[in-house]
Amino acid sequence: MPVSFNSYSTKQEISNVRLVALKGALKLEVAGMKRRGRSAYAIVKEEFGFKGSKQKVLEQLEEHIRIS
Repeated sequence: MPVSFNSYSTKQEISNVRLVALKGALKLEVAGMKRRGRSAYAIVKEEFGFKGSKQKVLEQLEEHIRIS
């Protein structure tokens, strides 16, 4: 089965893909997975100024992605 890859070249496309990746990483952290380095939770809170628990920050990020 062939694998296809998408190419993202504009700043907006790259930014959107990064947001989706952060959302996925934050979902895993909410489920209990840990990672080395800075958590997605910390990155999202710092960049967007969201407040609250991991679940609340995830909900705020999903809303931000929905309206973007």
